[in-house]
Amino acid sequence: MKRYFSSLLSLLILMALCAGSFAQSLPVSFFKERRDALRSLMPENSVFVVFAYPERTYSGDTDYPYHANPDLYYFSGYTDPNAVFLIFKEPQTFKGLDKPVSELLFAQPSNPNQERWTGKKMNARQAMEGLGIEAALDAGKFKFFPIDFSKYKVIILDLLPEDVRIDISNPNDLFHLIAQFREKTGIPKNPTRISLMINNIVVSRNSPAQKILIDSLLHEHFNFLLFDRLTSELRQVKTEDELQVLRKAIDITCRGQVEAMKAIDPDMSEREIQGIQEFMYKKGGAENVGFPSIVASGNNSCVLHYMENSAEHVGSSMIVMDVGAEYHGYSGDVTRSVPGNGKFSPEQLAIYNLVLAAHDSALHQVKAGFPYDQLDDIGLYVIGTGLIKLGIIKNLWEVQTYYPHGISHPIGLDVHDKYLMGTRLMKNMVITLEPGIYIPEGSKCDKKWWGIGIRIEDDVLVLDNHGEVLSGSAPIRPKEIEKLMKMKSPLNQVK
Repeated sequence: MKRYFSSLLSLLILMALCAGSFAQSLPVSFFKERRDALRSLMPENSVFVVFAYPERTYSGDTDYPYHANPDLYYFSGYTDPNAVFLIFKEPQTFKGLDKPVSELLFAQPSNPNQERWTGKKMNARQAMEGLGIEAALDAGKFKFFPIDFSKYKVIILDLLPEDVRIDISNPNDLFHLIAQFREKTGIPKNPTRISLMINNIVVSRNSPAQKILIDSLLHEHFNFLLFDRLTSELRQVKTEDELQVLRKAIDITCRGQVEAMKAIDPDMSEREIQGIQEFMYKKGGAENVGFPSIVASGNNSCVLHYMENSAEHVGSSMIVMDVGAEYHGYSGDVTRSVPGNGKFSPEQLAIYNLVLAAHDSALHQVKAGFPYDQLDDIGLYVIGTGLIKLGIIKNLWEVQTYYPHGISHPIGLDVHDKYLMGTRLMKNMVITLEPGIYIPEGSKCDKKWWGIGIRIEDDVLVLDNHGEVLSGSAPIRPKEIEKLMKMKSPLNQVK
């Protein structure tokens, strides 16, 4: 009995720690301002609809820690599951509400029995009081709520989740909300992510008149493309409130990189290095990682999204550490590549300096108004010509053999944050610069280059005339890295 009670208590503590989503640190005024900005872009007589993300099973009756839908959070501050939020272009009058409203949240009602196990969730009343949402009702009232979606000219919505589990004991869950929404609207089948991406690319490169034409071809009443475009247009440029949180996330990430560099030795495992990084996140106040940590040594460093982190000894090989702390929902994304023994070999240094040259050349062009996609051209040219000089490739067409990804993406609520494709850089965008070279074993070049993978990634704030590197506290110059790696970390004493 004592053992059972101890195990149960441990489970309850674990579930309590995992309950909820990222903490809210942005002021309530931020979310209201974002809703107002959205309404200014919405067409007349339209409604914007965003659902909470589904919960996901980890094992048996245990869930993964819940992560809120970034779009729902961005416009409401709400971070719990089983909810749908409606934002109207014009104030609406509904039977049962005592005044016209321009937004309406249906939220999971309180369930004291469930909350004993998983912690309290924000109910409708609390959402109105704590988040400043005009009107909120229990999710169970959505089915019979007198809203006629057919009267709206446009319903703006994201793809509806299609792999949502059903809780037959909970008529207020996300599965039932989506089913009720489908019944109320007669919504057709979701388009695919690929079709939306293609339409987004076409829209971003064409005139406003052509945009309207493409939208009308997508669907007369339900507009998935407009949801993506409006949320991307708003989220791609950060407010001062967002920048404050994002700077903190990046600073915490850099502290992890610095401590890891000081602690690394050839006998360490990849997973130990990951643990150092993530310990520093918790120490710095981060709630989570922004994405699964990548700590890749040797030939593993040539796998772009390697996440096993299972090598037992990093040795003297290059170690790519692509990591990011999530702080109040916003994620840093900083990559450093270091030699496991603290000293670059001639071959490692040659490849590293080439990646660094591509990074510096692209950074020199970062400023408001510069065509975003042209940063890729800079990276490809610098790395391509450099690889030719080293005898690793023969012509520029081969560069993507060893540099197969783009040089940049925005960061924010998603580590690959939303933006309008084909856009020019704008003030207060936050982007990465992350050129890389990856030469796996067996490549068609001299064996001395095999197993070298290097990526350098900084987070950069776009300003009027230059880019401000927000991740500069984690060094990228080879001599600075080697100097830092000669230092010792207190974590080296932990056995």
